[in-house]
Amino acid sequence: MRLFTISTLLLFFFNSGLALQIQCYQCEEMTHDCSTAEFIVNCTVNVQDMCQKEVLVKDGGIHYRKSCASSGACLIASSGYQQFCTGKLNSVCITCCNTPLCNGPRQKKRPQMSAAVSLTTPQLPVFSLYILLLLSSSLC
Repeated sequence: MRLFTISTLLLFFFNSGLALQIQCYQCEEMTHDCSTAEFIVNCTVNVQDMCQKEVLVKDGGIHYRKSCASSGACLIASSGYQQFCTGKLNSVCITCCNTPLCNGPRQKKRPQMSAAVSLTTPQLPVFSLYILLLLSSSLC
């Protein structure tokens, strides 16, 4: 029964157009941070669910590669290159994130939010699905 409920909910979300699509910055071997509107792309729905950022330190300076990625591929790549992320010459750092345009420049720290929680539009379907899954698992 639980599998049927979960399958039905997932089918509803994907068929209703509420499938998640993330936007990321995308560029290849740029010597500047390529975090402007011209480099924003829409990632493939239900396939590329993360943004990836590679920072390479070369003789000619710092180079950036940014792209959409699947969570599995990105997490494997980032863990595989962790030992090469030194910040020194020939360093390669790969990071993954899953919010819109998160592979852009680092955001300045924001003041702490109050006790109230605010949800952005892309997170709302996931949050709703999470609540429904919790409810259905407690009823079975």
